[in-house]
Amino acid sequence: MAIVDHVDFAGFMEGVKRRNPHQPEFVQAVQEVAEDIFDFIADKEEYHEQQILRRIAEPDRVVSFRVCWEDDSGCIRVQRGWRVQNNNAIGPYKGGLRFHPNVSESVLKFLAFEQTFKNALTGLPMGGGKGGANFNPKGKSVREIMRFCQSFMTELYRHIGADVDVPAGDIGVGAREIGYMFGQYKRITNHFTGVLTGKGLEYGGSLIRPEATGYGAVYFMAEMLANRGHDLQGKTAVISGSGNVATHAAEKIVHLGGKPVTLSDSGGFIHDPDGLTLEKIEWVKQHKTHRRGRISEYADEFKGSTFHEGKTPWNVSCDVALPCATQNELDGEDARALVANGCIALSEGANMPCNLEAVHVFKDARIMFAPGKAANAGGVAVSGLEMSQNSSRRSWTEGELQQMLKDIMSGIHTRCLTYGERGGGYVDYVRGANIAGFKKVADAMLAFGVV
Repeated sequence: MAIVDHVDFAGFMEGVKRRNPHQPEFVQAVQEVAEDIFDFIADKEEYHEQQILRRIAEPDRVVSFRVCWEDDSGCIRVQRGWRVQNNNAIGPYKGGLRFHPNVSESVLKFLAFEQTFKNALTGLPMGGGKGGANFNPKGKSVREIMRFCQSFMTELYRHIGADVDVPAGDIGVGAREIGYMFGQYKRITNHFTGVLTGKGLEYGGSLIRPEATGYGAVYFMAEMLANRGHDLQGKTAVISGSGNVATHAAEKIVHLGGKPVTLSDSGGFIHDPDGLTLEKIEWVKQHKTHRRGRISEYADEFKGSTFHEGKTPWNVSCDVALPCATQNELDGEDARALVANGCIALSEGANMPCNLEAVHVFKDARIMFAPGKAANAGGVAVSGLEMSQNSSRRSWTEGELQQMLKDIMSGIHTRCLTYGERGGGYVDYVRGANIAGFKKVADAMLAFGVV
């Protein structure tokens, strides 16, 4: 755990809790950053005088709105939508939209807060935001999803713009949903601008955007290993999730000579001791994306694999781990199991998938631990490159984008090293990411004065 001034830190966190009651996810995210920042700013009076951390921890604005839509049986349904615009000190607000029944203001504030630092780490001019709705796309027809997306955008359009706030996809929001929302935005405004990222290639999207988050998490893992004289060749990888991020992370692990052995969904996880090959991973992609199936069916399709109902994969012996599902999926007990089973490195492919206890377990064990704000920044990095392509009315090749993604992840790793090296070959990547991201945003805010 970082060394902090307990009086100032405790008072700061008490204020955060008081101002944000019943918002545990947001408070957790702020605490994880503040633990390191208070140590860093202890002798830097300008950050204290200008209340920079408190200002970053208070969103610029939180927009909440009603979303009415009609289901296929003719019933009127009502959902709640949000857009949290956390900080635009270094560029337009940028962050995904999430459609899931557990979406709440607390979850979106935590994601927007994290996004502020993540976007700063990429080196691209993007501020932090996040949005979504408590709408569950599962079990809905294509027409119901279209009607919901159109209704959602009918309210959201007035709060976003290519130079104001540029949303993207997230859980429950893929290329299909982005297409429906972009079409409605264009219909309402009569503007064809880069107001959303994750678009189809036919109307301004970027190559490798679907792969970017998963690939980026593995590229960051490879950077960490290389810094300690290792690589992924022959390493066994445990991965959670079975969506876009998880499957592309598994794919890149295979490309680099490793062996992914697990994937999961809300029903449990599959363990394939022989390893997921590219052919098996492609089967999962088709199964989850087009057939909307459950991961349990993998065990029926491929001999030698097993399905473990209601369980997570963190007790499986491995060299490296990539949690790629959702927040707080990996707790302290899981972390201790990974350390005991020989895991030497973990790269967060999701947003805050490890809770605070788990993070401290990994840090105390001095294993290589990459927080999501650094490791899963590949997706928003390529989204930023999509914004650049839209602005200049051009498209880069896949090879160019792959190299730019690798360079961006390498740059993030270097920034983490700058503030995270603790001696004896150990790098505290959480500290490094928090301070590097904070410093860029904070210095921009100081330049603007009190606004």
